Amino acid sequence: MPDLFTIDLSLMDWAIFLVAGIVTGIINTLAGSGSLITLPIFVFICGLPAPVANGTNRVGVFLQSAVGFGTYYRNDKTNFSGSGWIVASVVIGAVLGSFIAVDLDEEAMNMVLGFLMVFMMVVLLIKPSRWIHEAAVASHRSKSPLTLITFFAIGVYGGFIQAGVGIFLLTGLVLINRYTLKSGNGIKLLVVVLYSVPSLAVFFWFDQVHLGYGLAMAVFQAIGAWLAVKWVIHFENADVWIHRLLIVIVAVAGAKFLF
Repeated sequence: MPDLFTIDLSLMDWAIFLVAGIVTGIINTLAGSGSLITLPIFVFICGLPAPVANGTNRVGVFLQSAVGFGTYYRNDKTNFSGSGWIVASVVIGAVLGSFIAVDLDEEAMNMVLGFLMVFMMVVLLIKPSRWIHEAAVASHRSKSPLTLITFFAIGVYGGFIQAGVGIFLLTGLVLINRYTLKSGNGIKLLVVVLYSVPSLAVFFWFDQVHLGYGLAMAVFQAIGAWLAVKWVIHFENADVWIHRLLIVIVAVAGAKFLF
């Protein structure tokens, strides 16, 4: 593996980093699965082995989520009540998932991801009103066994491979805990920031992070995250458009993983 900070990119490669970084920063902030774009770039353009690409991808995920969450928090647009147990469950699961990821079986994981995305498409299309609501947060559900098990499992998955975790987090937050999509997005970003720290530490320990490429992509992703949150905060029908974006991303992700 090359030196952790050595970057060998052409002008065209930098242009791809710029566009992909901003786009995935927006996608990951509003929905998820932006890693479906960045992971292939790290593998095919940067020449990183898949396990190293998986670890390197976490650098941008952490920075863009930190920027997105900070912007949400400063504008006071998210109700975080009842989210403590959710955050703890995901972080604990992510540490376990990160240790599992050092022996990543890409073919098997692609099949699992593909079928999960098909399932998610069904969930998104059946009774869309469950996704678009302004109901008060049922925070008492945050300590229920269903909530703790669900978010622990999502944490394991997120620590194992990042792609698609935002969609699963939003599904749990909206359908199980009854957060709105706006509030769910803010909590999702907080969760990703917190679990990315121990997850990155595990990948660093096993020498599966290339800081040079990771930071290069992260800068552009942070810009995309900032733009996305500014859009959500000032857009009146944000929940409706986030739901539509989720459907598109899940369809594309499912096709990519399966075929």
